[in-house]
Parts: sequence; structure tokens; C-alpha cells
Amino acid sequence: MSEAVPEAAEAVTEPDVASLHHVCRELAGAAEAVREAARHASRLALGPRLPAAAGPRRARAARRRLLRTLLDPRGFGWAPHGRTPLAGAVWLAGVLTSRESLAVSLAVTGLKARIRAAAVRHPELLADPTTSRVLRAVDEDRQAEAVRVFKGLLTEKGAEYALSLLAPSFADIMAWNALTDENPFNDTAGWQIATNRPLTSDFFFGTPSAVWSFLDRGRGRAEPHTPTAELLERIDTSGTIVGYVRNIGHLGTRGLLLVQQVSGPDGTRRFVVQLAGMGKGFNQEGPQDLVGSCNAMGSADTAYTRAVRRALHRLVPSGSELALVGHSQGGLTAMNLASSRDFNALYTVTHVVAVGSPVDHKRAADPRTRVLSLVNEHDIVPSLEGRSPVSAFGLPAEFTEFTWKDDTHAFPLCHAAERYAHNLEHDVPHARTHVDSELAAFRGRVTGTHLFTLHDR
Repeated sequence: MSEAVPEAAEAVTEPDVASLHHVCRELAGAAEAVREAARHASRLALGPRLPAAAGPRRARAARRRLLRTLLDPRGFGWAPHGRTPLAGAVWLAGVLTSRESLAVSLAVTGLKARIRAAAVRHPELLADPTTSRVLRAVDEDRQAEAVRVFKGLLTEKGAEYALSLLAPSFADIMAWNALTDENPFNDTAGWQIATNRPLTSDFFFGTPSAVWSFLDRGRGRAEPHTPTAELLERIDTSGTIVGYVRNIGHLGTRGLLLVQQVSGPDGTRRFVVQLAGMGKGFNQEGPQDLVGSCNAMGSADTAYTRAVRRALHRLVPSGSELALVGHSQGGLTAMNLASSRDFNALYTVTHVVAVGSPVDHKRAADPRTRVLSLVNEHDIVPSLEGRSPVSAFGLPAEFTEFTWKDDTHAFPLCHAAERYAHNLEHDVPHARTHVDSELAAFRGRVTGTHLFTLHDR
């Protein structure tokens, strides 16, 4: 990594981001192809037998050649891969002794190119001396030093500032660390981030999604909530995205759900469902907790989605058009509902608006559902599912993503619903105008304001 340079020189010396992104995608594809080849070689070399062998002697010779190719740095590197116990044991030995395969080397090179591209878009990453040292250590494959400097950054700047500053590259840095450290449990997550695949485990500890699903087993319950006069007075009825996000901020993270019934410009009755994000705590009585958030990233069926379904069943007639607007975990829940075929059989989900949410690997069941993702690039939460807001990888046609750089380099302030509302109102009017245009059918007279308290059980 190079040091920050004067602005005049930067235009000459900084690499082209589009070219770097092209290289990132090519390296990810090459890494997957090499890994697949290594998997086939492992199956032959470490499996029970070689198929269609011409004889025992030739089979043994072929097995030796395959093993040399799998373990030779001039071949696949240390690349045993597969489901056989022997392949798993040899792979684990390589992880614990810091051996690297060709596929991992390609994936790591791609991650470093992505981190470099993020630093071009966010020069503050290199302008800050400590983050610059982190990125330089990553670029030079000095894993222990990168971890040490990162810990120093947390101590020196505080976690709030450090996580916000590194947010554009945080997922890629964590994936690089997972693929270069000696911890075998986080390798899968590192590989999935490097190749732009949905995460099936978290990249901190490698906890499988099935564990979070087991912990988040609540059936979901919803009870009508009688709001205070003060809350009712604060609820926005303008039908704008700024108003919806402000409403979510007013709901807080205490398990409240807001559903506004609207008579649209054409007289049709529609509903806007507004979902708040995660509250404090590991496993609360309500579905908005850390366990629920971790489960929502890997699963579409969570205690939060089950509770929201129960609320909507009490209020919304089958066949109604819905717009789902969610912040943080609420945005994840909105996408999980939209991805459910059963939910789409009951309602027509025309739009999902995810605000500061890690939803990039989620897909709506109905291809006509429009998905709008709004991301502050210094908010670390949207990248927790592995795709950075400055990613080299695009999104499908039904997605519209707006990202921006905000001067609030402090987490969780930059993640707050109130801050997103401020950004939309004052900093990114083009995003606000586009979303309001998309939701024009829901902009009418509010004929009902309904609140529910959600519970796990």
C-alpha cells in the first residue's frame, strides 16, 4: 500500500478503480476454478480408489502424481479438498502449519485488490496513519502485525471510530484474515466473501448458520400496541422515505412494528410495513436481538419474520399490496419476508426498502419486487454479510443501490435511523427522490396507523 499523496499527484498515481474491480472479479473466478480442480484431484488421490485404473501399479503411480500436484507449491499448493476424512485431515494440517493453496493465494490477491480499490475511493483509509499501517500489513501479508495494529487502533481511536473508518474494507479485511490465519473454523466464511457467495457462517468465529437458527427458535407473537399520544403525534404521515425512516427511529428497538394503511392516488388500499432494527442484548424476549440478527443473515425464517407475519395476518387482507421498509435488522427481515414464497402467496410485495442493512445476497421470491438498498459507506452493518458497499461485484437488475460517504465517522451514530433520515433529506436528494418516485403508489391519505408489540414466543 502506498502512503497518501497530494491531491495533484493522486490523479496520476492512483490506479483506476474500474480496472481493479475487473481484476478482482477475474481473480475470484480463477480461484473458484482452481479450487474445483483441486477438489476433483483430491477425490481421486485421497478417495477409496481411482476409477477405471489400468492396473494396481499404474493406479499407485497416478495417485502419487496427483498427491504431488496437490501438495507441491509449484502445483496446487497445499490443496487437499473434499468430504473424505483423509482430505479433511490433510487440509487441517495445512491450515495449522500455515500452508497455502494456489486457490487461496488467488482469492487473497483478489481481496487485496478490493481493499486497494476501496482506499482509492476512501483516501481517508490511507491518510490516517494507523489504518494505513493496517492496510500495508494486509498488502504485505503480515497477518500478525495487521491484527496487532488493528487492536491498537481499537484502543487508540475507540471501537466506534475504528470500525466506522475501516467500514468500506472491513469485510474484505476479515476475509483476508480468515484465509491467512491458523484458525480452521473461519475459512469457509473467508472463502465465501472472497468469491462473493452468501455466508453460511459468521466470519468472526465461524459459527454455522444452523447454530443461530437453533438459538432463534421462537414461534413469534404479535399483540396490538396502544401508542402514547406523544408517539402518535410524532409519527410521520407524509408517505416519503424520510418520513418512514424517521418513524422507524421513533419506534426504537423495543419490539414495536408500525403498519400504515394508505389510500393511494388511485384509491386502492395499500399498506406500508415499517420495521425497526436490533436492540441491545444477546437473546431478548423480543426478536430484535443479536441472535435474531445473526440468524436473519443466514436464514429467511426467523422469530422476527414469524412475529411480523402474525401481526399482518390480524390486520392486512390477503392479496393486498405491501411496501416493506426496514432499518438494519428490520431491512433484513423485510428481505426475508419478500424471499418467502408462502408470504408472497398471501400478499403482493411491490417494494422492499432496506436502510443500512446487509441484504445484498438476499433475493425476493417475486422477480417483480423492487429492492432499494440505502447505504452509508462508513456504516459497518451493511457489509456484515460479506459484500462491501464499494464492492467489485454488481447486484441483480431488481436491486437499486444508493451509497454515499457521510462525514459522521463514528459507529453506531452513522448507523442510526435518524442519521439515515438526515442523509436522505440533506445529503443525497437524488436517492430520496428516486425512492419516493418508486413508492408513489403508496403516497396518499393515511387511513390507519397500527402498532404491534412483537415477541419471540
